[in-house]
Amino acid sequence: MDTPYPILAADSASHYTVSMSKAARTTNDGVDEIATVRIDLVYTDPPIWRQVEVPTAMTLETLHYVVQIVMGWSNCHLWEFTIAKTRYGLPMDDDFGLESVVDAGEVRLRDVLRPRKTRIDYMYDFGDSWEHRLTVTAIRPGEADMSYPRYLGGEYAGPPEDCGGIPGFYEILDALADSDHPDHDEISETFEGYDPQVIDEPAIQKALGRMASRGGKKRAKPT
Repeated sequence: MDTPYPILAADSASHYTVSMSKAARTTNDGVDEIATVRIDLVYTDPPIWRQVEVPTAMTLETLHYVVQIVMGWSNCHLWEFTIAKTRYGLPMDDDFGLESVVDAGEVRLRDVLRPRKTRIDYMYDFGDSWEHRLTVTAIRPGEADMSYPRYLGGEYAGPPEDCGGIPGFYEILDALADSDHPDHDEISETFEGYDPQVIDEPAIQKALGRMASRGGKKRAKPT
């Protein structure tokens, strides 16, 4: 099993590097089926969301990496999926004192999908408690000569890491927007360069492209 946080690291161009973890190698593992996934960060207003196309053969662990990339997270905290009351994540030593979960690296997305639409709950960072809702639809054959996972779009930047969850995030936005706020200068310095309106789409596309190329070129027929 890979280490808990194996694949995301920012390089000098502020892009993410995807390592050759087991999950990355199974991104396009011999399937011609894809699905559309809408990812919503719960309790955000206006909604922070992304939409991607992914192979249904990817493991849930790989899906976790996709969410990390498109939402702008750094993969530095614990996480888990909940699907139909079953919890999936990384197996942990008993020393962590956490309840056991199904190994997300051993379950493929296609194994948990319903025929038309599947809801998946994803929690990232058990301290800040970032709740995401994934809606998986449109299961279909992939396009010939197209690489997956593929970014389709979204709105608004994801929150900064370790900012205190939803309450802390909106406190930061209030301080950034109000030059008379008592914490404006400190917050502006701490989060210099952060623009809640802007998604770093080139970084997302580059990281997903690396993931797709290391998993193998996706084509319409199984390899």
